[in-house]
Amino acid sequence: MDIHRCRFVPYPASAINAVAFSHSALPPVPAGKKNLQKNIQVRLAVGRANGDIEIWNPLNGSWHQELLIPGGNDRSIDGLVWVTDPDEEMADGKIIHGKSRLFSVGYTNTITEWDLEKARAKKHASGQHGEIWCLGVQPPSSDLHAPRKLVAGTVDGNLVMYSIEDGDLKFQKSLIRAPSKKVKMVSICFQSRNVVIVGCSNSTICAYDIRNGSLLQQMTLGSDHSSASKNIIVWSVKCLPNGDIVSGDSTGQVCIWDGKTYTQAQRIQSHTQDVLCLAVSADGRRIVSGGMDRRTALYEPVAGQPGRWSKAFHRRYHGHDVKTMASFEGKGMSVVVSGGPDASPVVMPLRAAGKEFHRTLPHLPQTVNVKSASKARFVVSWWDNEVRIWHLSSPSRDLLNGAVATTDLRKTRKLIAQIYVKGDHNITSAAISEDGTFLVASTATDIKAFQLDISDSQQLKIKKVEVASAGHGAMKVEISPDRRWLSWVESGSNVMAAEITVNEDGYAVSAPSKLRRLHRQIPKNILLGGLGTYDRNVTQMVFSPDSKMLSVADIAGWIDTWVLRVPGEETNGTKGEADDASSSDSSDDEEDDQKDATSERWVRNPNAALIPKLDSAPVVLSFSKTPRQEGEDYTLLAITTLKQVLIFNPLRGSLADWSRRNTYAKLPEQLRVTRDLVKGVVWQGPRVWIYGISFLFMLDLSQDLDSQDASALSKQKSSLKRKRDGKENGAGGKMDHQNALAPHKIRAAVAGQDGATEWVDVEMADADDQKGAASSGVEDEDDDYDEDMEGGELQRLRDGEAGREEQKKDSVKQKAKWWHTYQYRPILGIVPLDGETVEESNGASEGIPIPPLEVALVERPSWDCEVPPRYFSNGERER
Repeated sequence: MDIHRCRFVPYPASAINAVAFSHSALPPVPAGKKNLQKNIQVRLAVGRANGDIEIWNPLNGSWHQELLIPGGNDRSIDGLVWVTDPDEEMADGKIIHGKSRLFSVGYTNTITEWDLEKARAKKHASGQHGEIWCLGVQPPSSDLHAPRKLVAGTVDGNLVMYSIEDGDLKFQKSLIRAPSKKVKMVSICFQSRNVVIVGCSNSTICAYDIRNGSLLQQMTLGSDHSSASKNIIVWSVKCLPNGDIVSGDSTGQVCIWDGKTYTQAQRIQSHTQDVLCLAVSADGRRIVSGGMDRRTALYEPVAGQPGRWSKAFHRRYHGHDVKTMASFEGKGMSVVVSGGPDASPVVMPLRAAGKEFHRTLPHLPQTVNVKSASKARFVVSWWDNEVRIWHLSSPSRDLLNGAVATTDLRKTRKLIAQIYVKGDHNITSAAISEDGTFLVASTATDIKAFQLDISDSQQLKIKKVEVASAGHGAMKVEISPDRRWLSWVESGSNVMAAEITVNEDGYAVSAPSKLRRLHRQIPKNILLGGLGTYDRNVTQMVFSPDSKMLSVADIAGWIDTWVLRVPGEETNGTKGEADDASSSDSSDDEEDDQKDATSERWVRNPNAALIPKLDSAPVVLSFSKTPRQEGEDYTLLAITTLKQVLIFNPLRGSLADWSRRNTYAKLPEQLRVTRDLVKGVVWQGPRVWIYGISFLFMLDLSQDLDSQDASALSKQKSSLKRKRDGKENGAGGKMDHQNALAPHKIRAAVAGQDGATEWVDVEMADADDQKGAASSGVEDEDDDYDEDMEGGELQRLRDGEAGREEQKKDSVKQKAKWWHTYQYRPILGIVPLDGETVEESNGASEGIPIPPLEVALVERPSWDCEVPPRYFSNGERER
């Protein structure tokens, strides 16, 4: 495989302003109900400065970004709260877990509720007050039917209440109006159902009764003599289970307040700059703070001194301010997730702090925001409301061996188009045809299509093409390989398809038709509670290489397939089957089918219902690019969050023989233990190149894996990586030794001048600078380590013609069953390009030829992304 290593795509990294868990902790499981927590849908919401909202599934430490809701122009997410209703018991004894609703604020006077089932904003509400700076939700009452409220603090000193009864969202009343508009309500939390604690910008913390708006107590912090304003800003407040209050302020101090007398019990100077965020454990035994000095500090109670706390340790997990954090405990997990301007969420162990490593999640999205027009050698990427197209003119071999090798590499690529999509919403998805003549970009409200034409002068001409999307927009769009069909997903789970025709004026897109999905039996208690039908959101969509089959998969793991029928063909098995839509929608679809009876149309695959449900959410769905012979079935690849590699024959609705023989246990251990999830795949004949944010893996599907061969190399490298044995708490792996926070003396035996062995002390590195290797997703892997120690594909190109011995080694390597490397990171995406047309001696596996493959591998390192300047304390400098 020939690789263009590309870092010219300026995909931006957006700061994390807010994180929130749908459940801070799960209640203890009653006796006899061990499976009570199994159906509780815990999610993490991450809000970014560009208005994006990401929904993450913790997955017991796998951390899958399930959904990304793009923002819009001049939008920002600066606060997130979940409202989760109490559980209810049905007449048959089954539990309906409380419905979860997500609300956000963005330094405006508006509160937004998000519809996760349709991946868009659901309601907006605002009042006659200033910008909202903080938002809190009223705790539930013992009375399950008692309504809950949202309470918000504003920049002009108001404390306002919003009603969320009966699924609604509306402004209710103003509780407090500050005597001076210079006072800002900065942070908020509830001490009890009726008492709210508010941190202000005038060196005070106030306790209010929301029933009548009365001030119960005002706590003061004095003056900040190091600041020109002398006012102390209380950036964060939290309440412990016993009612005590914890605050973090602009002096770098964490203060503990008695929850009964509202007096200060302790003050801890743990940061050199502002403390911006706090998190507390469910049992109230641990406090975590994050600040502008990049420190994350952990506090624990002092043994034998009730009410006294001490700092256990601090680390610098982030490269910038620690702006927000949230904790979660349950399902075997105990973690704190933090974020800031460096754009990467960091997962820190809470209960096992000091015994487990942290983990840095990727700043790039799980979806691949890169596509290619392989025949035209175009590379397309998109972000915000912008689409950019580059042309890679020279094959990778010419860059190293030909005349092009002596020229500037930047001249071999050219930015040929920048397209800005009008509207208030950012781009959700984009696609381009293989010949590079048709481009589609979608937003939450519209679908834009463009005809691309390259003239002799190499100037790209762009012409808009109308798409009858009925104003619904789309979350995902795809173009068939033959450029005859356009398919998209609207409202989260509705699959649409429209024919692309060519007339004298150019391209035209016909009216779309809805493709009916199979009805899935979802238990009533799950449908009515939690996130409802959220897991029916379609996240994967792909056309077969011959454009005659379309397949989609949702978060729940269900796969739906449709086949293209020509007029007069039988559609056995497609009539009389129910779908997930309403009866009115079904009637409309039947009318469309009758109307299009004389043209080609998409019908449900007769054996679609035989394809089993995946054990976990799919992260990849792809058809093999090998041409299908007459009478043969398609090869459909699905890879899940559990690293299951499954091959289906969709026409038969069955698992392929390769997957029956090669179970999960036979997959190479390097793939199974990698923490980062798979992002995408690229096909090369029977080979499939699997990649994630930090790895590139090859599997040869024409050969069966051998469990012994798969683990042989791992045994040789056992000293190079930490084992993932034992129970973990959802962050990184366990440290190799006990009491890892305590100082250790390490001695080494060296030869002295007289030949005698001497023991010499070895100094340890500064703990603040030690980054857990789990941050890259593969623990203790050397960045330069490569299984292909003899030299990679690009190295062989640089070396030119090799001798017979080297060719023999290459032949053995090309017949390998699997191969992997970690030298490319972080990977935004890998897309294929048309390689050379000359015949190559690439070897074969069991008689199956390996065609040449040329790809563009797009990396986007975090250090190359623009971030605002960060704080440096005395004596510090940029490294």
